[in-house]
Amino acid sequence: MKNSGAMALASRPGKAFNSREGLILLLLKLRTFIALFLIVGFFALTVPDFLAVGSMVIMIKHIAINAFLALGITFVIITAGIDLSIGATLGLCGMIAGWLITKGIVLPMFGIAIFPSVWVIVPLVLLIGGLIGAVNGWIITRYNVAPFICTLGTMYILRGAAMLTSGGETFPGLQGNELLGNTGFDKIGAGYFLGLPWAIWMMVLLALVIAYVARRLPFGRQVYAIGDNERAAELSGVKVKSVKIWVYTLSGFCAAIAGIVVSSQLVASHPANGTSFEMNAIAAVVLGGTSLAGGRGTILGTLVGAFVIGFLADGLIMMGVSEFWQMVIKGIVIIVAVIIDQMQSRMQQKAAVVAQKAIIEESKS
Repeated sequence: MKNSGAMALASRPGKAFNSREGLILLLLKLRTFIALFLIVGFFALTVPDFLAVGSMVIMIKHIAINAFLALGITFVIITAGIDLSIGATLGLCGMIAGWLITKGIVLPMFGIAIFPSVWVIVPLVLLIGGLIGAVNGWIITRYNVAPFICTLGTMYILRGAAMLTSGGETFPGLQGNELLGNTGFDKIGAGYFLGLPWAIWMMVLLALVIAYVARRLPFGRQVYAIGDNERAAELSGVKVKSVKIWVYTLSGFCAAIAGIVVSSQLVASHPANGTSFEMNAIAAVVLGGTSLAGGRGTILGTLVGAFVIGFLADGLIMMGVSEFWQMVIKGIVIIVAVIIDQMQSRMQQKAAVVAQKAIIEESKS
């Protein structure tokens, strides 16, 4: 791993980690938590009832949407890839759910339409989202297409497909019809469990599962190995192409979850849902400490990054800040996050060199 030298030095009393540079490196690693603390503190002082339980629940419910996308794309970025199609995947998956609820599956040869239950619709939409991601991964690995270009093209295809499903119109009334047996879709976005919306519980569960995969399963270690050095990972026996296809599959699957939750909360599907959501997700991942160069990142960091983006956006809205200024501020945050990430990478490389020199000197003595 790229952090191995720094970790080795940190595990022993070394000169570099007792220095000012060591403190700066620690602050850079904790930047997401520091940013979250400062943002919450600022809005708590400037926005009435910002820390009220009701306000916090609503904001975290909003954050969950971005968290689904960010958690899904974290593995992609750790492998030094990118997925710009997740927002469009969200939109298309929502439209497919809306189509199945309002129009059903038409069988013209029999002159009937089948209206699946929610228990069929949700798994089907999740499967479609996963397949979209798998196609992205297959194209990238099979034809050696740059992830940026591939997913950019897929984004346009999916957004166009979402428009074609309804001619650009909205599918309203997704609460279903009791006579058709397809009610309950709206409960996904509006339902509560132990006083919290289902969306929040889903976010927590998804984060725990992905964190477990990242830390405990061989697949997670393979993802980090590919991002650290793809060629070395391949020579060590990692099936690089297969792992990459699976990480893009996960990204599409998580985007489908977000699409279902958004459509359920709105009780309607619109083909423009999810537009530019990929930017917020990428910002959350980068803010959380995942390197765009690959090989470094944590699921906890991504989740905290999603909270930073979410609290910042909702806090600015509650302060009455113009939507145009919100876009400017988000753009600045993304650029600053990338700059800080580069600073952290350089300092960790420097720490690794110092660690190696210290080990060599010790071995000589």
